[in-house]
Amino acid sequence: MTEPTQPTPSPAPAPKERTDGVRVSLPPDARPSEAASPGRAPRRPAALQPRRRFGGTEAQIRGALGFYMVCAWISGTFLLLLVAEMITRYGLGYDLIAGGTDRATGQTVALGWQDLELENLAGGVNISTWILIVHGWFYVVYLISCFRIWTLMRWPFPQLVVMALGGVVPFLSFVVERKIHASTTAELRANPKAAKRY
Repeated sequence: MTEPTQPTPSPAPAPKERTDGVRVSLPPDARPSEAASPGRAPRRPAALQPRRRFGGTEAQIRGALGFYMVCAWISGTFLLLLVAEMITRYGLGYDLIAGGTDRATGQTVALGWQDLELENLAGGVNISTWILIVHGWFYVVYLISCFRIWTLMRWPFPQLVVMALGGVVPFLSFVVERKIHASTTAELRANPKAAKRY
């Protein structure tokens, strides 16, 4: 018994030569091997590709980037101080007091821990509370800096969400700031004509 034979695929038809005598030259960037490959999508000409556009001049973007960097570091530092303050206040039961008076001895304490149950210190400035207040207000400034660089760079909305989370997740603002700085400078370098000209 003989096995059925598979039909051999016929080769692609060869291109026909021109018979009218007109010679056609190829463009300098033409690659016949790529054009002959089946299933390869032709590359769009550079004139038809979407161009990157920024929302401001390069000086505005670099200024907003510098402001964002400073805000990210200050907000991240105060967030770490706030975490330490929450641990000492709610975990250990102490607040940091500056310039308080010891109730037992009557002496002024330049910087000391107040036991929240015993209230061993009177008066003074509660540093723990001020850390909370400063971080809360500076987080608003940090959000403004995030919005400014996000608007100028015209990034997608999820990028703004990640940047905003940097001010409430410990250590995230430092990581995000490094990535934002690297990507912004890379985009400015790769697209020198994308910035607005005023």
